[in-house]
Amino acid sequence: MDVYEAIDRMRELSRLRIPFSFSFMSYSIARRKSEGIVTVCRARLCKQNRKERNRYSGYMLNYIDLDTGKQASCWQPLLLTFNDNELQLK
Repeated sequence: MDVYEAIDRMRELSRLRIPFSFSFMSYSIARRKSEGIVTVCRARLCKQNRKERNRYSGYMLNYIDLDTGKQASCWQPLLLTFNDNELQLK
């Protein structure tokens, strides 16, 4: 499965309020640093806060970690897995 197919599936599952798991390589532009691979066991995508919109927002996925209740974001091209399936970038 490629990254864009996974994102479409994540959006569909989120619309249906069905949790999914995924992992990604973290990266902060502000700090120019990665904290390594992040795994989220139960998540749903959520809408982006209008105040957080910036020139990179089109490349980001906003999600809520259902185990912690925290909202966060990740870079779409840095997605690694979706429901335990390894992703490929086409």
